[in-house]
Amino acid sequence: MSKLRRKLKWGGVNLCRLILSCTFILSGFVKAVDPRGTQYKFEDYAEAFRLTEWIPDYFYLPAAIVLAMLEFCLGVYLFFGIRRKMTTWFLLVLMSVMTPFTLYLALANPVSDCGCFGDAFKLTNWETFYKNVVLLLAAVCVFRYPRLLNRFISERNQWMISMYSIFFIGFFSSWCVYRLPVLDFRPYHIGADLIEGMTIPEDAEQPEFKTTFILEKNGVRKEFGEQDYPDSTWIFVDSRTVMTKAGYEPPIHDFSITTYTGGEDLTEMILQDTSYTFLLVAPFLEKADDGSMDQINEIYDYCQEWGYGFYCLTSSGPESVARWQDLTGAEYPFCVTDATTLKTIVRSNPGLVLLKHGVVINKWSVNDLPEEKEFVGRKLEKTSIGVLAPDSWWVRMAKVIFLYVIPLFLLTVLDRVWIAFKMYQRVKHKKQVFNLIKQQENEKENCSR
Repeated sequence: MSKLRRKLKWGGVNLCRLILSCTFILSGFVKAVDPRGTQYKFEDYAEAFRLTEWIPDYFYLPAAIVLAMLEFCLGVYLFFGIRRKMTTWFLLVLMSVMTPFTLYLALANPVSDCGCFGDAFKLTNWETFYKNVVLLLAAVCVFRYPRLLNRFISERNQWMISMYSIFFIGFFSSWCVYRLPVLDFRPYHIGADLIEGMTIPEDAEQPEFKTTFILEKNGVRKEFGEQDYPDSTWIFVDSRTVMTKAGYEPPIHDFSITTYTGGEDLTEMILQDTSYTFLLVAPFLEKADDGSMDQINEIYDYCQEWGYGFYCLTSSGPESVARWQDLTGAEYPFCVTDATTLKTIVRSNPGLVLLKHGVVINKWSVNDLPEEKEFVGRKLEKTSIGVLAPDSWWVRMAKVIFLYVIPLFLLTVLDRVWIAFKMYQRVKHKKQVFNLIKQQENEKENCSR
């Protein structure tokens, strides 16, 4: 019975280890894919808790990258059994802090989404709290029995997996900041049909509302619903309408483009244009990088030559627009769009988006704009930048995974080979010692005769 109990304990501890490691690897990975998304979430938290005056703007992005690296590496360390005591202790402390914090988020609801899995998986604050309760219990379990966690890598060579994981996730997240997220989980990803994303199906579930009427009669006030509304002897005082059930909400529900002068809505015209349209997306022009403005002006001149649309979308005021025009010599038209929407469309300030009939054909960060030689003298449909990339989301996902997993697998195999070689040497040495002792005993026996 004690042997069965030990097996059950071992199985339970390693099940908790698997739940924790997979969760932290996934959480760290999706944050590394989109560090700017985590940066924006940090800014939301700072605004909700009124900390914006105390925390400088340059803090959020490095903090987002560090958090992604920390979560990913903790998950990898736990999975491979690297530095078991330190890893389990760190996980316990982290979950002991995050669980009560997410309980507060669920009760106070200062932000609608915790952002623990970025845009890949949206969880409500209560769902996040329940998840953290499970993870806290799992962290207590692995912290209590760290020696039951089997090692998948030798203690002597664990530094290889450790350093490789740190280097990979650090480089990967920095690359996604410099360029754009390799995997885009947002509704404005390359290949997305914005018209379709804004459409509400005819059979979509509609929201439900409940209206309460406050009426008065003979100095007495009472509340009535629509079903029990009284006769005309009651005097109307007030009413309240609350949503009792949310209806279908399209993935894209807040996308609009309005001209600065005149307030004309260009959304439908741009999305229905069967030709190409470039959108220079700059949520905040006062903070935008103007280092590549010559390239952007060249693209605008190219659009003027071939009759393609070109608009700059921003949430900044007229003063910022005027300053940008003076600074960069911009001649393209400026339009107003919501800042949150712009930050969702492209993770760069500014960034460039290419549309054709409402479909996102391509996107670029300010650090990776197309060169003039890629399109000059040719129509866009005859260039590589004007054609939808053939590789799907799953193909890019597989590339990223294999980029990390294959070297990791090779390192693990090398470690196993090294361990087997060391064991072979020890066994060989023991045999040699045993044969030497036996030979000496035989010699003594022969001498005694």
